[in-house]
Amino acid sequence: MKTAGHRNLPLRAAVLAAVAVLFHVPALAAAGTHMDAPPAPGNHAKAAALIDVTSGRILFSQRGDEPMKIASLTKIMTAIVAIEHGHLDDKVTVSTRAAGKEGSSLYLKAGEKMTLRNLLYGLMLRSGNDAAVAIAEHVGGSLEGFVFLMNHKAEELGLAQSHFANPHGLDQPGHYMSANDLARLSAYCLRNPEFRDIVRTRVKSAPNPHEDWDYKWVNKNKMLTMYDGADGVKTGYTKQALRTLVSSATRSGQQLAAVTLNDGNDWADHRALLDYGFKFFPLKEVVKQGQPVDGSPFAAAAPFLYPFAPGEREKLSSKLVLSDPSSLEFVFGQLGRLVFLLDGKVIGSVPVVDLPRKAETGNP
Repeated sequence: MKTAGHRNLPLRAAVLAAVAVLFHVPALAAAGTHMDAPPAPGNHAKAAALIDVTSGRILFSQRGDEPMKIASLTKIMTAIVAIEHGHLDDKVTVSTRAAGKEGSSLYLKAGEKMTLRNLLYGLMLRSGNDAAVAIAEHVGGSLEGFVFLMNHKAEELGLAQSHFANPHGLDQPGHYMSANDLARLSAYCLRNPEFRDIVRTRVKSAPNPHEDWDYKWVNKNKMLTMYDGADGVKTGYTKQALRTLVSSATRSGQQLAAVTLNDGNDWADHRALLDYGFKFFPLKEVVKQGQPVDGSPFAAAAPFLYPFAPGEREKLSSKLVLSDPSSLEFVFGQLGRLVFLLDGKVIGSVPVVDLPRKAETGNP
């Protein structure tokens, strides 16, 4: 909706064009505190990655763009596709194909009915391959239909080194992801409240229609009890992929996710990776919501936070980019964005809004 303030934007744009729109945000660190880049954590993985969930910044990568077998880490994608495309209170009927799926299992029976929500808990806590097939057939209409949705989601998220052939992760040609892609996918998923609640759950019970006792699923992710602040995500293993793991943890308001592929000492390696991230890349608030943009009639519409390595904050700058008054963005009230750059490279942005006008006073 247009306002009087919006109609004045061309004038303000002309004024702003006369001043520099690139300006430095005050650094948190004092001059002379720049440190060398932090040492990379040692690990036993064939490939690894570490990501800050809020910003999506990859903090560490080791062979991170190499496509590899990922085993049941596949189920991270299965879960988010089901959450986004399914109705969690739907009753899912377990097919003969699902009930007979080999590998890790919830021991579901053909014809059994369970809510999609409970199947997702079984999928992520106990890594049930039978649950994966039941979910895929229900949400996608068929295994093939669901796999199409998985690959479409990967394309939508820009996961260029990923391709799915099934919803469970058993070894199959054409089924792979890279460590960096897994990190980005995990960060995306951890911003979803339903996904976040499922993967941080340690124990879950669900009705069992065939017995007088309920299902009880204990999460296979030992990081939940081994690491302070741990809150997800998924374990995996096949004979070809070997041990795979994505873990996440939150400390002081910052959430990190670590990935290792083909790692025989993954619990210890994940502790080291997460410790490294929290120590060397703390999340800092650059701009507060409502903070005026220097030299302009605008304010930040949202806060901007970023994980800086020691000495990086002094390389931060920002640029105000106004929407074209003839564009749809402008028509729908998107006045522009405050773009942040680190060492000249764009790292993110927030929308801007009009600064609140001060109440005018005077004699009647």
